[in-house]
Amino acid sequence: MNKPIQKNLSNSQRAAGALRDLIFSGELSAGSDHLESELAVRLGMSRTPVREAVLVLESQGLLEVRPRKGVRILPISPDDMREVYEVLTVLESLAATNAATANYSDDQLAALNNAIEQMDAAIQQDDRLAWAKADDQFHRELVRLGGNKRVIEIAERMSDQVRRARAVTLFMRPKPTKSNEDHRAVFNAIRNGNPEEAGDRHRQHREHAKDELVGLLTKFRLSRI
Repeated sequence: MNKPIQKNLSNSQRAAGALRDLIFSGELSAGSDHLESELAVRLGMSRTPVREAVLVLESQGLLEVRPRKGVRILPISPDDMREVYEVLTVLESLAATNAATANYSDDQLAALNNAIEQMDAAIQQDDRLAWAKADDQFHRELVRLGGNKRVIEIAERMSDQVRRARAVTLFMRPKPTKSNEDHRAVFNAIRNGNPEEAGDRHRQHREHAKDELVGLLTKFRLSRI
C-alpha cells in the first residue's frame, strides 16, 4: 500500500513521491517500461505533473526518460551501489567534518539527536521501517548541517538509490544496532567540536554500510533491483 500523499505538496512533488514509492516497493520493477499516460492514470493525475515528476526521478538515477518511448525503470546492480556509496561516503564525511567546526548549539543539533533517539526506539520495538525512516532523517540533517549547498544537492540526488537498495535488504540484514552506535559517535564528535573524529567515524560507518549492503545484494544474487 502506498504511503498517504501529503496535501501541502505541489502536484509534481506528489507525483514524484508516489512514483518513488512504487519503484521502492517493486510495483514498478527494474527494467520495466511505462508510458507517461499509463503512469498518469495509475496515479489519478494529469500528464503534466507526471512528466515533471519523471524528470526529477531521472536526475536521481531512478529511471530513464526515452523520447517517444516513455520511461524505463533503471536497475541497480551491486557495482552501482558500490560506486554510489563511495561518493556518498566522501560527501557525508565532509559534511560531518564541517558540522563539527560550526560550533552548533544543542538546540541547533536537536534534529540530529532526535533522529538517533527515534532509531534507538525503533530498534527496541523491532520496527525496521521506522528505523529506516529515522536513519534517512539523520543523514539528511547531517548533510544540511555541513552547510555546503552543492554537497546537499549531489547527496540528495544519490540518496534515493541507497534507499531503494536498503528497502530490498532491510529485513535481510542483522539488527542495525551498530549503525545506531556509529550515529551517536558522529553526533558526539560534532557536538564536542572534533572535526577529525566526526569525519573519520562517519567514513567508517558508511564503509561498513557499503560492505554490508553490497554483500547482501551479492549473496542473494540480486544483480538488478
